[in-house]
Order: sequence, then C-alpha cells, then structure tokens
Amino acid sequence: MQNFRSATVHLPGWTLALLPLSLVSLGLLPLSQPTAFAAPAKVHVVALGAVRKVPYTPPQTAPATGKPADAITLKVRPLTVDGHQKEWTTGDAHDVTDRSFTVRRALRLNDALPGDAAPRWSWQPGPWLLVDRTTGHITALHLPDFDAEVSDAVWFRDYAAYCGTAETAKGGLFAIVAQLGARRAVVQKQIGKWPQPAPASPVCKPAVWQREPMRVTLQPTGGDAITFDVVGASSLVEENDSADDQN
Repeated sequence: MQNFRSATVHLPGWTLALLPLSLVSLGLLPLSQPTAFAAPAKVHVVALGAVRKVPYTPPQTAPATGKPADAITLKVRPLTVDGHQKEWTTGDAHDVTDRSFTVRRALRLNDALPGDAAPRWSWQPGPWLLVDRTTGHITALHLPDFDAEVSDAVWFRDYAAYCGTAETAKGGLFAIVAQLGARRAVVQKQIGKWPQPAPASPVCKPAVWQREPMRVTLQPTGGDAITFDVVGASSLVEENDSADDQN
C-alpha cells in the first residue's frame, strides 16, 4: 500500500496539519459545497369547464335597417389552467397529440358605437388556440387566410381544412389546408369569388377527410366539391418541455 506523508506547521498560537495531497487527488475528501438537486417539474391541470349558452348574432345576418337582429345561441366553455380561467372557448376540442389539443376561442367584443353611452357586449367565435396539457402553455394560432365569419376548420392529426378568404385587393374564396408549425399552407386554391353580395350560410360545407391515402374534400355551398391529396404526414408540432409560462 502506498504511504501518504503529512506535515505539521507550527505558527505562533496556531498548529496547522497539512493533509496529504494524494488524498485530495483521489477524491477522498468531502466536498464543502452542498449538492444541487433539480426541482421536480410542476404538474399543471388544464380543463374545459361546463357549457354555457350565450346570445350570438352572426355578422352577416344583421339587417340593413340598423335594428337589432334576433340572436341565436352560442355554446361557450371556460378554459382553465390550475383552476384559473384563461380563455373562453367554443365548439369541440381536437387532440393533436397525447399532450396537446386545439380548441376555438370565443371572444366577447364591445359592439358599441362611438356615441353609445354604455358598452354593448357581443359574443363571437374567434381564432384557434393550441393548448399544451403538460406546461399549461396556450398559443394563439394564426391559420393562413382564416376568416372567423367564414372559416369552419375541420381537424385531422395536425392539419386543419377550411374555406378562407384572401386579404389581397383582388380577394377570393380559397380552399385551405394548414399544418401546425408550417410557415405556408399545404393547400391553397381559389374556389370562388369573395366578397359576395349575398353569401350562403354557411359559405362552405364542413371538410371531409380520408386517412389512406390522405385526402380532403372541400365544397362551397351550392358549388362543386374539390378533393386534394395531402402529401407529408410527419408532424411539425413543437412540444417544448421547458416552456412553463403559467408558473
């Protein structure tokens, strides 16, 4: 066995024992710093609450006389994270993966004119949201050419198919297939004119999806159905474990 040498240093009022350097190099001395342990990840509770019926008047049904139109019913539900309400939603949620889902936001807009004495609140369907159940993070989706008054998105995997309206000067009604995480629409084809003097309600029928091969059919109300092949089934959804904006 190797012999370790030690030494003692005598100073006025002090006696210092020098430990062998070999013990230090072998890692036999205890560390003075406390060991840092990673804190456990916070578990979030994401839930959709009970359905509530609220009055809703579609914009295209408002009469030209300026008199209030008869409101129909819009079903809304609160979206809560850890017991705190974050958004109002409407319609069914769609599971994209086992930890994230999409749901449409419901907006409560002030419909009062500048001269009105009090606010005039109006419920309207809004854009779509992507919700991560693990982190509690909510992301507003900016689907291309999505029109809250026209578009009725039908989801399959991480794809949404709907009729959208162009924001260009020429306008137009477009068949759109958007994929989460993609910068551009997977399908974008003009299928009609927009704006229209008296649009049908709804403007388009709900999209119909097919799994293998992946296809989707879109049809304007009163028009011809068009089927598109959707190429590329790999998901572009980013699920970031470190995103935790709800702490």
